[in-house]
Amino acid sequence: MIQSETLELLEWNRLCQHLSTFAATKLGAIASRQLKIPDSQAESTQLLEQTKEVYQLESRLSPSLSFEGIQDIGDSLERAELQGILAGDELLAIATTLAGSRNLRRVIDNQEDLPILTELVAELRTYPELEQEIHRCIDERGQVTDRASQKLGEIRTELRRLRSQITQKLQNILQAKSSAVQEQLITQRGDRFVIPVKATHKDVIPGIVHDTSTSGATLYVEPNSIVPVGNQLRQAIRREQTEEEVIRRALTEQVAAVKPDLERLLAIVTTLDLATARARYSFWLGANPPRFINWNEQESITLRQLRHPLLVWQHQHEQSQPVIPVDLLINPEIRVVTITGPNTGGKTVTLKTLGLAALMAKVGLFVPAREPVEIPWFNQVLADIGDEQSLQQSLSTFSGHIRRISRILEALGGERGEDEEVISPSSLVLLDEVGAGTDPAEGSALAIALLQHLASHARLTVATTHFGELKALKYEDARFENASVEFDESTLSPTYRLLWGIPGRSNALTIARRLGLKPEVVEQAKTHLGGATDEVNQVIAGLEAQRRSQETKAAEAQKLLQQAERLYKEVSAKAANLEERERTLKASQEAAVQQAIAQAKGEIAQVIRRLQQGTPTAQDAQQATNALNQIAQKFQPATPAKPKAGFMPKVGDRVRLSQFGQTAEVLVAPDDDGELTVRFGIMKMTVKLEDVESLDGQKAEPIVKPKPAPPAVTPPTPPALAIRTSKNTVDLRGKRVADAELLLDKAISEAIGPIWIIHGHGTGKLRQGVHTYLQQHPRVSHYEAAEQVDGGSGVTVAYVE
Repeated sequence: MIQSETLELLEWNRLCQHLSTFAATKLGAIASRQLKIPDSQAESTQLLEQTKEVYQLESRLSPSLSFEGIQDIGDSLERAELQGILAGDELLAIATTLAGSRNLRRVIDNQEDLPILTELVAELRTYPELEQEIHRCIDERGQVTDRASQKLGEIRTELRRLRSQITQKLQNILQAKSSAVQEQLITQRGDRFVIPVKATHKDVIPGIVHDTSTSGATLYVEPNSIVPVGNQLRQAIRREQTEEEVIRRALTEQVAAVKPDLERLLAIVTTLDLATARARYSFWLGANPPRFINWNEQESITLRQLRHPLLVWQHQHEQSQPVIPVDLLINPEIRVVTITGPNTGGKTVTLKTLGLAALMAKVGLFVPAREPVEIPWFNQVLADIGDEQSLQQSLSTFSGHIRRISRILEALGGERGEDEEVISPSSLVLLDEVGAGTDPAEGSALAIALLQHLASHARLTVATTHFGELKALKYEDARFENASVEFDESTLSPTYRLLWGIPGRSNALTIARRLGLKPEVVEQAKTHLGGATDEVNQVIAGLEAQRRSQETKAAEAQKLLQQAERLYKEVSAKAANLEERERTLKASQEAAVQQAIAQAKGEIAQVIRRLQQGTPTAQDAQQATNALNQIAQKFQPATPAKPKAGFMPKVGDRVRLSQFGQTAEVLVAPDDDGELTVRFGIMKMTVKLEDVESLDGQKAEPIVKPKPAPPAVTPPTPPALAIRTSKNTVDLRGKRVADAELLLDKAISEAIGPIWIIHGHGTGKLRQGVHTYLQQHPRVSHYEAAEQVDGGSGVTVAYVE
């Protein structure tokens, strides 16, 4: 009894009704509305596997799995077994059901990795010969066809002849007696053909009157001349009906002979339709497949972002408020969770959501929560939610709760001795406002005793309460845990978020003050509560603030982690591309080298063969030597040309100004800052040493100022593979020397190799300040101007130890 009460309290029937809308057949919809809850974990696991495979199958198919043609033929099978005669439309329904079932089996058999569904449809017997026979004898309207038997064909040929004969005679009478006829029409009354005759002219066309119009002005008369033919037609119709009955009886007997197989077919198709409805409903919910955890292996319940399925439906179809999910993470050692907090904060919804999630997993439905979904297989789900007050039975709220809780304890197996712990195989107990409805002191004591009893007799109990004493159970018994629903004091409304490890605060006085209750009344109430309550509320408020801060930091850390993962993937992809390009280049180079070696060997062999022909002379040897030298010059790698030595312009030298593309004459030699005065045409100007070059293209040697008393340290050889990147480049352009030193100090402290310092040319003060700072820094071994491609004298490379 308590099981059915629990299903009613959790509104399980509403969920089943929603599930039935995703069924494709009438039988599937009925099975969805009358969903059976399995008695074993193995059965639940089997149902879940069916749902997973259908979910997987529908993701591959386009369009989705079709149940077209499958109908509820159960009543027809029962009547066939009782030797009744099935109607044509019933026989046609059996044929379409056989065809639809065969199509389902064909679709599943053509797919891979569906062992559960393949095994399920392997037992289908679709009797194609019976289907063909039905279609041969019954047309798409459910009528027996002429080809069903030779005798029926002959009878219907005779029927057509008789009807044609009657129609022809009546047409002749209508034309001959047109004045006596109400209208030129041939109609039927029963199975007799008649014509409408004016009542005033009934003697003009003698015959049998079969009907009269409402006004009495028209008589429907069967002329005497066609009565014998009409009698023949009636007899032919009777013979036709008899033959049709014989044909349908024969088909019904064939159906009755395979009734057990057809009933099995219906059961399999209904099972498949139910699995499809579960998969489609789960997809619509955005749910994920659950995994049944093992308590003995110390696995925890993990239900993140769990949503109430009925609220999801209500939001989608009735445009209600969005569903706020809850997180349920319960360690295996926890037996009782007490949820506290204000009314309308979502405590009861949390209980119902957990109960429905447990039941959905049992019947093979996915659970509307974020992956991974890990939940125990509960043997029983027992609930006391809501008010069971009854005026007829003289039950108060407290009495109603106690009666239901008593039934829950009976379902758990009763009470044993104190030393003998009894645990239901795996029971979930949900209690709403435990101990409410009576004196607070007694109710609190009763609630504590009840929860302690359930901690020993049920696998998991989740209870909501307003009693502050229940919050302390966590600190007395490791099997207890606290949770609370969050309340926003700024808006005086709940947020519907579930907070774990923190008991709920009492917000009654705060709400009363903000709603306009006189402050002196609120202060007087606080004096009755005592200072301890204020202190507890302050501690809880501090814990809540700390939790919010941690959640914010965790969200930021998660964002940073995602960014780092994205960057790592990008760098890894680029590194892989570079490695692939290097391998390809190396392979092509090796192939070119091997080809050159083979060609050189061939040419050397030709020289040797020429020497071996006849007696070699000194002239032949010299020619061979010259040929080998040519081969060596051809295939040996060319020695890289040495770079031209730099030059230092002197007074009177002609130089080229790279910026202007003009030649000029040096008037003043370069000073210590690398500046010199030149003249081109009638203009004189001061230019930087790096902006001039010799007429043959040589760049000027940069001037390095002598270091003041440099330490006698042998500069180490810089790493051969030092590469300039954005990470080891410092841009100081536009900075003052003091600001530049701060940036340099930070860059040098983080450097693990050489760094490139961009200071530009400008007046030279920034470059001089950078060099002075580098000379004094203990981690800088030496520095030098960058390569021309990296900026030349406008960039300094510092080598950091």
